[in-house]
Amino acid sequence: MTDLFTVDGTTLRWSGGGETLVIEPWGRDSVRVRSALGDVVDADWALIRQDPAVHGGTTVSVDGATATLTNGRITVVATAWSGLDWQTGALSHDCRLAFHDADGRLLFSESASGGALKLRSRTYRPLAGGGVSAELSLDTPAGEHLAGMGQYQQDLVDLKGCTLELAHRNSQASVPFVLSSEGYGFLWHNPAIGRATFASNRTEWSAQSCRQLDYWVTAGPTPAAISARYAEATGHAPMMPEHGLGFWQCKLRYSSQEELLEVAREHVRRGLPLDVIVADFFHWPHMGDFRFEEEFWPDPAAMVAELADLGVELMVSVWPQVSLESENFAEMSRRNLLVSSNRGIDVQMWFGGPSRFVDVTNPEARAFLWDRCREGYGQYGIRLFWLDEAEPEYGVYDHDAYRYHAGQGTEVGNLYPQAFSRAFFDGLTAQGQGSVVNLVRCAWAGSQRYGALVWSGDIHSDFPTLRRQIVAGVHLGVAGIPWFTTDIGGFGGGRTDDLDFHELLVRWFQVGTFLPVMRLHGDRGPSHEVRAADGSPRQPSGAANELWSFGPAVYDVLERYVHLREDLRDYTRELMAAAHTDGQPVMRGLFHEFPDDPIGWTVADQYLYGPSLLVAPVLEAGATSRRVYLPDGATWTCLSSGAVHEGGRWVDVDAPLTVIPVFARDGALDRLVGRLAPA
Repeated sequence: MTDLFTVDGTTLRWSGGGETLVIEPWGRDSVRVRSALGDVVDADWALIRQDPAVHGGTTVSVDGATATLTNGRITVVATAWSGLDWQTGALSHDCRLAFHDADGRLLFSESASGGALKLRSRTYRPLAGGGVSAELSLDTPAGEHLAGMGQYQQDLVDLKGCTLELAHRNSQASVPFVLSSEGYGFLWHNPAIGRATFASNRTEWSAQSCRQLDYWVTAGPTPAAISARYAEATGHAPMMPEHGLGFWQCKLRYSSQEELLEVAREHVRRGLPLDVIVADFFHWPHMGDFRFEEEFWPDPAAMVAELADLGVELMVSVWPQVSLESENFAEMSRRNLLVSSNRGIDVQMWFGGPSRFVDVTNPEARAFLWDRCREGYGQYGIRLFWLDEAEPEYGVYDHDAYRYHAGQGTEVGNLYPQAFSRAFFDGLTAQGQGSVVNLVRCAWAGSQRYGALVWSGDIHSDFPTLRRQIVAGVHLGVAGIPWFTTDIGGFGGGRTDDLDFHELLVRWFQVGTFLPVMRLHGDRGPSHEVRAADGSPRQPSGAANELWSFGPAVYDVLERYVHLREDLRDYTRELMAAAHTDGQPVMRGLFHEFPDDPIGWTVADQYLYGPSLLVAPVLEAGATSRRVYLPDGATWTCLSSGAVHEGGRWVDVDAPLTVIPVFARDGALDRLVGRLAPA
C-alpha cells in the first residue's frame, strides 16, 4: 500500500482517478494543499515562495494507506483508499485530509464520504476552454468563531453561519482568509469568482472557474500568532511613512489648484495639523490621460513646492478607466493593455463617458500606466496616489463578460485590485522610494505587501453605515490588510447645512481619530457646477468639507480630536511597526488580544486600536451614553473620567457629543487620561 503516496523531500503527493493531490510545508507551522484533474500548477497569486530553511524540522511518514506530514505546530493526516465501487463496478480512488494542532487536536478535516452518501470533499466540473468549476467541502467545528474575509457591508463580527460572495464590488473587498477561534487560519488561494459558506455542519468554498483547488492552512495558539504566519506567507506591509500617521484632508472635489492650496494654507493659519491633502477625480482632461488639466491646475510644480513648504504631501486620484477619447486609448487598445469584453460592444463603464479598464494583470499594462503617471505626476514630486475604482467597478458586475491577460474574469477577476496596487508600488520602489502607501478602494490577498491602504468605498452617510465600518475594519485587519480607513462622515447623503449630519460627522470624526489612517472625505451637498473658461461643463464639486465648514460648535469638537490624533502619533507609529514586522492588524477585534474571553468574539460595536486602547464609539443618533464590554484579563482606565474598571464586565458610560468612550489597558497611555473629558 505504500505506493498510494509519493514522498519527495518534504512534499507529499497522491494521485488517483485522474486527480493529483500535493501537500507541502509552506512557511512556519503552515502547509499548502493543491489538487487538480491532471497535474497541479505553480500559481503565485498571493503566496510567496518560502525559504526551505524554515522547513528543516518537517517530517513526512507513510504507513500503508495513511500518510502524515508535520511542520511545526501543524500536522496533516492523509487517508487514501482504492478499491471496487460496487455500484459502478469500477475501481475508485479517494484521499481525504485532516488537520491537527501541536497537541494532536483535530482542527478540521476535508468532509467525509458519508458511507452510502458517496460525498466528495473535492469536486470538479469541467468547463469549455479547459478550466473547471470546483468546490471544497470541510468538516469544521460547529461552535467555532470566525473572523476575516475582508470587507463586507454587514455588522456581524462572527462569520460562523454566514455565506459570502467571493467577488469585489464598490464597498466590498473579498480577501479569502479566515481565522478560527479553534486555532487555525485558512487561505482560499484562488482569485476566482465564487462563494464561501461557513455553516454549522460544514464549510464550503467554491470557484466558478479555475485550474485547481489551492489552499493554505496555518495553526497557532493565538490570533496574533496566526496573523504573523499569514503575513510571512503573503507578505508584510511596508512601514507606514510618517505622513500616514496624521490627518488627511479631502473632498469631492477640489476643482482647481488654487482652491486646494487655500485649504492647506487655512490649516496652517489655524494651527491645524495636516499631513496629506488630496486632489480627487476629474482633475484630468479625459479619463485615462493621467495628468492635470492645465486650465484648472496651471503649475503643478509650484503647487507641490508650496505644499511641501507647509509640511503637506499631495495625493492625486488615478482611475483605471481609459476613455475612448483619451490620448492614450488608441495605443493601449492596439497593444492589448485594456480589459477586453467577451461579447457585445467593448465598453465597460460609462461614468464620465464610455471607457474601458486598464488590464493591470498584464505586466506591460502596469508598466505603461506607471510610465504615464510618472510623467503626469511623478515628475513634480508627487508620490502618493489614490487608486479609485479598483474592484474594478464595472457598470454591471457580470464577471464572465470580461477577459484579462491573466485569464477569464470568472477565473482571475479578484486579482485586479492587488495588481493595481502593484503597478504603483513597483514604479515607486524602482525610483527609490522606500516606504510606499497608496489609497485604494479594494484589495485581495497579498495587497498589503504593495502598500495598499484600503478605504471602504462609496458608503452612505448614516449611523447604521458607520456601525458597519467598525466590523469592516476589524475583518480586513484579520484578512492581512492592516491599513484601513473610511470616508469620515460617509461618502454620500450628507449636507453641510443639516444638523443631523453634523452629529453624525462628529461621531464619525471621533472614530476616525482611532483608525489606522484618519481621513475626511465625502460628497457633501449642496454641490455646485464647475465650468471651463469657454463655458463647457466639468464634473461638479461638492460643498465645503473642511473642519471649519460645519459651524463653530462642530469645529470646536473636530479641532480637539485632530490635535488628539497628533498626540497619538508615537503610539500609532508603534502600531504600524507591529503591522510591518509582525503582521499584526492596527484595528483589532477584542478577540485578537483576548481570545479566551468568549464575549470578545461577539462584540461588533467596539474594537481595539492596537493592544492598549479599547474604542467604543457612539453609533446611534441622539445617544449620550452607551454600554461597553471590558475584556477579562486586564484593568481598564476610562480616558474621559479616569475611572478604573476590572475586566470581564459591562459598564455604562456617559458619552455626550464631545466624548467617545475610550479605555486604556493596564495603565497604558496614562498621559491621555482626562483628554477625552467633556468639553
